[in-house]
Amino acid sequence: MNNWPLLSLVTFLPLAGAAFIFFIRGDDKVVAANARHVALLTSLGTFILSLGIWLKFDNTTPDFQLVEKANWLPQLGITYHMGVDGISMLFVILSTFLTPLCILQSFGSIDKRVKEYMVSFLVLETMMVGMFCALDFVLFYFFFEGVLIPMFLLIGIWGGPRRVYAAFKFFLYTLAGSVLMLIAMLAMAWHAGSFDIPTLMGIPYPVSMQYWLWLAFFASFAVKVPMWPFHTWLPDAHVEAPTGGSVILAGVLLKMGAYGFLRFSVPMLPEATVYFTPLIYTLSIVAIIYTSLVALAQEDMKKLIAYSSVAHMGFVTIGIFAMTPQAVEGAIFQMLSHGVVSGALFLCVGVVYDRMHTREINRYGGLVSRMPRYALVFMVFTLASVGLPGTSGFVGEFLVLLGTFRANTWVALLATTGVVLGAAYMLLLYRRVVFGKLVREDLKNILDLNMREIVVFAPLILVVLWMGIYPSSYLNVMHVSVDNLILRHQAALGVKAAEPPAAAAPVQAKPAQEAAPAPEPAPAAQTAAPAASEPTPTQAPPAPAADDAKPTKQE
Repeated sequence: MNNWPLLSLVTFLPLAGAAFIFFIRGDDKVVAANARHVALLTSLGTFILSLGIWLKFDNTTPDFQLVEKANWLPQLGITYHMGVDGISMLFVILSTFLTPLCILQSFGSIDKRVKEYMVSFLVLETMMVGMFCALDFVLFYFFFEGVLIPMFLLIGIWGGPRRVYAAFKFFLYTLAGSVLMLIAMLAMAWHAGSFDIPTLMGIPYPVSMQYWLWLAFFASFAVKVPMWPFHTWLPDAHVEAPTGGSVILAGVLLKMGAYGFLRFSVPMLPEATVYFTPLIYTLSIVAIIYTSLVALAQEDMKKLIAYSSVAHMGFVTIGIFAMTPQAVEGAIFQMLSHGVVSGALFLCVGVVYDRMHTREINRYGGLVSRMPRYALVFMVFTLASVGLPGTSGFVGEFLVLLGTFRANTWVALLATTGVVLGAAYMLLLYRRVVFGKLVREDLKNILDLNMREIVVFAPLILVVLWMGIYPSSYLNVMHVSVDNLILRHQAALGVKAAEPPAAAAPVQAKPAQEAAPAPEPAPAAQTAAPAASEPTPTQAPPAPAADDAKPTKQE
């Protein structure tokens, strides 16, 4: 088993299941039942197989592991290159964990074109897992954009009344940003002569080039996160998407943008990252405060949770660009926690929507008297979203705020307001839906959670409590990779600061051009003199120039 291509098996097993379902024939009811069971078994098998990645993973090394590499388009230098580190591995597990739960949930809510629905969901899983494993630019882009097609179909075919509008809005927003990212990838590959991501991480890029590359990546990743003001597609997509689509959209797809920042922007473009960090701080704080206030005003449960997702992802982007170990680890932990908690909250909305066919908050109230099990489950995930100690939500937000406080006190202080506002809109939602008097006649016959729904929620509750009580089981996985990311980022900044002095003696124009981003001209001159004095025995003319420069610098 040690020689098995484990990453490829986890990536393409769902695609094999989708192909099998595609060829199922017979009576509509039989086809639907068979498609459901094949999809569930395939996704469960994929999840169990993905646990082998965690078991085989070595927490003590930052290198990519379980690497698979083969020629794909050798004439263009494009390879099939797969691997995971302490950051990407956890998102592979998150993707394979949520998919079978979404498929099981759909057994009671999807009754038209079931076969096509299951095929779309399994193809979506392949694209998600492949994106987190890809170590080649072209392969990454293939999976990154491939996610759009099945999600577009899930929203456009099985969504709500405005599903076509929401599907096209989602598709166009994300595609427009991704085109700029493709241009940046091609420019970087042309500059480095390779599409290999680990190779590109070690290539220095000119500072002026970094700014444009960073903005091109930002155009794609900011839409995916989504950051304010690029978030307007998200509420429409969530409201119109089927419950399973909303779970995957919030649980995994929103993490693709933040993962892109960690994989490309921060390690490959360090100077541009530092330069644009104030922009990220500003947009993130606005997202946290503004979308939290908007969430308070919502009357649709799905819209409220959608806006809360934008606010929670604001903590993630702040943590990534604070570039302290606690903040970055907290951002990754927050992404994992948000993937589970927000997905569970959308499942909670789906439970009452399947019974009452409405998401209006005012249509509910007093459900605790008729649905005590539902009230308990909803309470667990509400408190996790608020950040109650002992749940996963607390650990991520606490680490982000702790690490950000060390980097920028004011940013941490303003971000803390999001914790207060988050408690306000989530507890208000819970009170209006669960507590109060049961006055509506149609609610008096509503049924509590059935066994299938309990099976869906039970593992989510266990994971939320596990992450909250024993967070080191996740933090230990990412710790070495995060430390390596920060050290390489700092080293790149240090190398770039020392490069202009070394080139100062033979070439005068180049340092002058690169001096703009470097704020320390005095140390540059001090280091230039020894550098120029080294070639004195073989280059006599430059030596007097260096000697002449010394008295002027001392004066």
